Amino acid sequence: MKKFSLPKDGGLIEAGLPSGILHSYERIPTNIYEDEEIASAELADEIVGRINSSEGIFKLGLSTGSSPVALYQELVKRYEEGKVSFANVEVFSIDEYYPAPAKSQSRNRRLYSEFLEKVDVDMANVHIPSFENVVETTAVTEYCAEFDRTATGLDFLVMGIGSHGEVGFNEEGASEKSRTRTVLLSYTSRKRQAKNFGGNVDETPRTAIAMGISTMLSAKKIALIGWGEDKAQIVKRIVEDEANAQCPASWLQKHEDITFYADENSASMLTRNVAPWLVGPCEWTPKFIRKAVVWLCEKVDKPILKLTQGDYLANGLGELLEQKDSYDQINIKVFNDLQHTISGWPGGKPNADDSTRPVASTPFPKKVIIFSPHPDDDVISMGGTFIRLVEQGHDVHVAYETSGNVAVHDDVVLQHMDAANELGFGDRFDEVKEIIASKKPGQPEPRALLNLKGAIRRAEAKSAVRSFGLNDKTNCHFLNLPFYETGGIKKGERTQKDIDIIIELLEQVKPHQIYLAGDLADPHGTHRVCTEAVLEAINQLKGKAEWLESCHVWLYRGAWMEWELGKVDMAVPLSPDEVIKKRHAIYRHLSQKDIVPFPGEDPREFWQRAEERTQNTANLYDKLGMAEYQAIEVFVKLF
Repeated sequence: MKKFSLPKDGGLIEAGLPSGILHSYERIPTNIYEDEEIASAELADEIVGRINSSEGIFKLGLSTGSSPVALYQELVKRYEEGKVSFANVEVFSIDEYYPAPAKSQSRNRRLYSEFLEKVDVDMANVHIPSFENVVETTAVTEYCAEFDRTATGLDFLVMGIGSHGEVGFNEEGASEKSRTRTVLLSYTSRKRQAKNFGGNVDETPRTAIAMGISTMLSAKKIALIGWGEDKAQIVKRIVEDEANAQCPASWLQKHEDITFYADENSASMLTRNVAPWLVGPCEWTPKFIRKAVVWLCEKVDKPILKLTQGDYLANGLGELLEQKDSYDQINIKVFNDLQHTISGWPGGKPNADDSTRPVASTPFPKKVIIFSPHPDDDVISMGGTFIRLVEQGHDVHVAYETSGNVAVHDDVVLQHMDAANELGFGDRFDEVKEIIASKKPGQPEPRALLNLKGAIRRAEAKSAVRSFGLNDKTNCHFLNLPFYETGGIKKGERTQKDIDIIIELLEQVKPHQIYLAGDLADPHGTHRVCTEAVLEAINQLKGKAEWLESCHVWLYRGAWMEWELGKVDMAVPLSPDEVIKKRHAIYRHLSQKDIVPFPGEDPREFWQRAEERTQNTANLYDKLGMAEYQAIEVFVKLF
């Protein structure tokens, strides 16, 4: 099934552009692909070609983590097709916890399950830094030195990058001269790894063995890989900024044969994407022109209508003036274009001229489905628009695609059991406490416990939508897509069963508007899987469902990132009172308040992130010369 990506709309014309110009801002030449699967396929071809042309043992270094999983699968595919043998390949891992934990919690568990156990590699040729003696420090030092000697001079090294530029547990401050050694893991790193240890930081290893930067630089060829929008900022630092110890992967700029393999999302902040007019000739579509003008406004700190010809010429936008129009006409067109995205009627304003509005006035009222990956993404990401659609009289349905059960803390379940007992509904506190005590680190949670957690999240979701008048009995749908119900952090594969559930709802409601999560931050994340499932369901209905002809899909974003203004098709302004209403709806999700099990890098609560995000968007519109609003939620129209 095809990966979700936004259609291209203008940009750098790369055809015929010399490599030196294309990579002119890059200290590490970067290949950009539509998604990680296409990139991994090309990287696999290169690795297989080098293995097949080598004489004797081929030394292959591979990264841990989730980034190389698609590459592992491509290598296995080529082995099964008879295109390569790994019988004469030595495989080196770049890190492991010290002491090595159970296999289910190992940094190398995916390396084994997705690759090593499926090909003909000789396990005697597999080198995993797994020394277990925690008492004799002299012994582990000697072990690391021996591992380093063996790992020096790899033929090919593939490495994923961490969100802070770490590579293989070489964290901030790592020296470019470092060799394989034991390292003390930072609290931040252990917090990120805690998901593999029952979410408990205290149970997460404090030390690890890591291949050093200098050892990595001894490899003959290096390929760095990074997927997803959450890696975009660090990819820019690694690829374009000066090398420094605060971003250890940047030391690898010093290698003479290194390539970065990125997808469109992880490469989105590179200069050739952010300001491609600085790199080469461009295709100037209306949205791409808007992108350039918004960038220029931020660059020179001026609103749109105050930009001068000198501003355009001094900042690499002379080609735009040459090909399209005078600077003042471009200013006016972009100002009007951006202003027309603003609408207080996300479902269309009845009996109004809709020629410049983002949504048609008819039919009215509209049937709407808001797909929410988790039971709170609806109010966090587009709560103000959700409330506005309900209050303006549309037939709004919300579909919670997953149960969100694993994101409920055990203490919250016990609190609910205690409350039920206090209310006279029976004492099951000790029974549930025993179920919680039976949990095993790294293993799926007991189904009985997951059912309770799912019930808590359903009750919170219903309470939230009731707070602004939605009928939770008729317009609230809990899909519980099967791919999610593994009981652990790692989810299953999306299947036709998931899609059939969505098709049934779509056929029942026959919506005029569909709202989907457009988050691209994590290529393996729940949001992406859910969105792709809905899009596949729509694709399977094409030609069979007449209502699809008048249905439009709008994409919102989550609590972490927002759409750049160059892409926005609809901006819904919120008043101060509407911001409060949205906040109170988010508050109803009590299990996610204060003690969120998986908060990511941002420690703030979801309502705080959401308000900052929408207020920042309003400030951007204001700085560009638009009306000043308290907050704005923005959307991209997919079709």
